[in-house]
Amino acid sequence: MPHHRDPGRPGARRHLGKRRPQGPRRHPAPRRVPVTLLLPALLGLAFLTLPLVGLLVRAPWSGLSEQLTSSAVWDALRLSLICATAATAISLVLGVPLAWLLARTELPGRRLVRALVTLPLVLPPVVGGVALLLVLGRRGIVGSWLDSAFGITLPFTTTGVVIAEAFVAMPFLVISVEGALRAADPRYEEAAATLGASRLTAFRRVTLPMIAPGIAAGAVLAWARALGEFGATITFAGNFPGRTQTMPLAVYLAMESDPEAAIALSLILLVVSVAVLVGLRDRWMSTP
Repeated sequence: MPHHRDPGRPGARRHLGKRRPQGPRRHPAPRRVPVTLLLPALLGLAFLTLPLVGLLVRAPWSGLSEQLTSSAVWDALRLSLICATAATAISLVLGVPLAWLLARTELPGRRLVRALVTLPLVLPPVVGGVALLLVLGRRGIVGSWLDSAFGITLPFTTTGVVIAEAFVAMPFLVISVEGALRAADPRYEEAAATLGASRLTAFRRVTLPMIAPGIAAGAVLAWARALGEFGATITFAGNFPGRTQTMPLAVYLAMESDPEAAIALSLILLVVSVAVLVGLRDRWMSTP
């Protein structure tokens, strides 16, 4: 009679413990996209890309160099870069501590504070400009005091452009930095505190290096948003060439008198937007 090996014996355990060789993994076959989903998806893609394609097709490439070297274009470009950079600096100085307050402290009414911080993201920019006028205008709540006590006038000045751009751009930085702070392990800060470091030292030497990519991403987003700001700027700062006329305002004005200059300015803004997306691709748009 054939001898049946007892599974409880060591030999049987060794036999049962052997794994059969596995062949190469087969990737699942791509699924067919339903036509009911494919058609709306293609229409959505066309809706988003065709305007950009039209901008490139209708661009005056032969006279583009002449348009880009005009003084009006360069004045608007210079002012836009300066104001967007200044607005980003203000957002960094004020937004990083605000993000830390929202992420690391049990602030009473924190949800309300977060809602107020992110409100400019959904608020129409023109409404933001009107609100800035009511607060910082010559007859505003704070602006009247600044005018009477220090002779400082903010509306319809270059400083007004920076303030309007910082108002709409800072929420992008706060959201980015708050997300980075929530993802960072707070135990490193606690370890630094047990070694005698103050809260400020721990924040400067431990927290900031950990969240530096989030700060950089938020700063780039804020800078790009400030560069493209239109509604709050034209409402609060006006549209004065060389003083408050940024590139979006110059595009709006040029569409009535010089469409080729408007297209040239639009191409510059398009290139900047693409550069921002490429720079943030690894952080925000990576796929597993």
